[in-house]
Order: sequence, then structure tokens, then C-alpha cells
Amino acid sequence: MSFAVADHNKSKRVSVIKLNESDLDRLVFPFKKHTITSLEYKPFSRFSLAKSLDEVFENKLSQTLVKILNDRETGTAIVEPEINKKFDKDFLVKLSTGLAYLVGNPNFDSMTGKYYARFYVKHQDSSDSYLRKAYTNLDLHTDGTYVREKTDWLIMTKMEEQNVNGGDSVILHLDDWEHLDELSNDPIGKQNFIWGSPKSKNIDYKVEHPVFSKDENGKPTISYIDQFPEPQNMEQGLFLQRLSDALEESKNKVIFPLPVGSTIFSNNYFWLHGRKAFKEHSGLSRELLRIRGTFFN
Repeated sequence: MSFAVADHNKSKRVSVIKLNESDLDRLVFPFKKHTITSLEYKPFSRFSLAKSLDEVFENKLSQTLVKILNDRETGTAIVEPEINKKFDKDFLVKLSTGLAYLVGNPNFDSMTGKYYARFYVKHQDSSDSYLRKAYTNLDLHTDGTYVREKTDWLIMTKMEEQNVNGGDSVILHLDDWEHLDELSNDPIGKQNFIWGSPKSKNIDYKVEHPVFSKDENGKPTISYIDQFPEPQNMEQGLFLQRLSDALEESKNKVIFPLPVGSTIFSNNYFWLHGRKAFKEHSGLSRELLRIRGTFFN
């Protein structure tokens, strides 16, 4: 295979997959066949694009991603393409789309009405979610807490950034969390909580599910974000406060800068993710792309 896989310098649980420029050059022609509009309107075109991506890497990239994401000991890959100016943002949308369709089907993203979302974090913000609050930590969480669809995995690609200082990625593997046994075995964490969402998410319903469940091997999984649960009593409210404090105080968080053009690809059941606050700058701008979905059966 022509891509390199190595452990991240901050954690052996995180695999770094480097894609070199010469292989990316081989994707320019097959990617040109698919416009962004055709990918949005014709779902089958995304499978064709993903197949072209996999063929460049001798059909080994899909196998590698599936293995990493489904392995409880790992579960996160950072894909680092050797990007230069000839690979524009449309290319990054297509590359991220291809990566997603090598492992599963993306969910419909109600925030944007597409299979993916693109959004900015900027100096000024009037949104109703922590997602775009540049100067506040985005605390550790999982995705899909407020929707009916399953969310097995999450992709986040850094499309571009300007005048950025800070804003490092923060992730935590559930098995490395010091308070996992204590809180995952608390009966309150196994109760159904009500989960809503702000208006910007375009979801007109609420769901109920516990914070902690178990996978097929009996190991804990988590579905949690601090902004969206609606505790119904003192017990639930105090449990969520304990949970939030214990996550944010963890000494085992993995904190690192994500290079522009790179993608974090994580299992959503046993990895939590967040972001450190940025240093204030009037010209701050970061664009991100998000895809989340389910594994192929």
C-alpha cells in the first residue's frame, strides 16, 4: 500500500494515515467527474467517488479505516493528506466524502439539509450553540445525541483557517477516563434522559436515551453533550454536573493541533471530542466540514 500508518505522537490509540501528493494527484481526474452538486443530489455518485479513492490505494484504505474504527483499542484515525494549493476546498469535500463512504452511510444533517455540514467559527458569533463560540471551550461530547438516527462514527475535516492561535482538538477515549467505572455504573446514568436541541439544528422533536449503555461485549458506551440534555429532577441534574466536571478534569485527554486539510475520523461510542478556546483575534476564521453516520451492515 502507498499510504503510511503510524501512531500519533500523543496517543497510541490514535492512528495517523498520511496520503502523499503523488497519490492525491491520481485522484484529480476521477474526482472531476463528480461536482459538489451531483454528490449532494445523487447519492450513488458518492459510492463511485469512494471506489475511485480506494482503488488508488489498492483497496487497502477502506480495510484499514474499518479495522481502526471498529477496534476498541484504537477507534480514531487522523487522515493527513499532503495538501497544496492545487487541491482546493472542493477537493477536500470530495476526499472527506470518499473516506466516509468507504466505511458506511452518512446521516442526513438537518442543520444544513445535506449529507454533510460546513460551518465557520469566527471572531463574532450570534449562534445558539457552543459549536461556533470561538472563545469558549467546546467541552467533550459525542455527536447524534438529539436525533433518532444511530451515529456510529464522525468525520471532522479542517477546511481552512486564518489568524488562528489556539483552538486545539481535544479527544478522550472512554477506557482512559479515570471516572468511567464510577459513573457508568451509576443507576442514574442508565436512566432515560430527555435530549433536545437549539433551533439552529432544525430538529423539531426530542429523544430519550441514557447517557451510558453497553456494547455487544458488555463494555460501556456513551452518548452525551452538555448543552442538550433536559434533566427532569435533582438527581439527573446533579449527575450531569458530576459527569461534566469529571470529563473536563480528566488528565488523559489527548490535545493536539489538527493540520489544515486533515480529517479526524472517530468511533462515536467510545471516543469523545471537543476543542480548546481560541486566542482572540478580530480576523479569526476557521471552516470545518462534518459528516456523521453508520457503518455498513
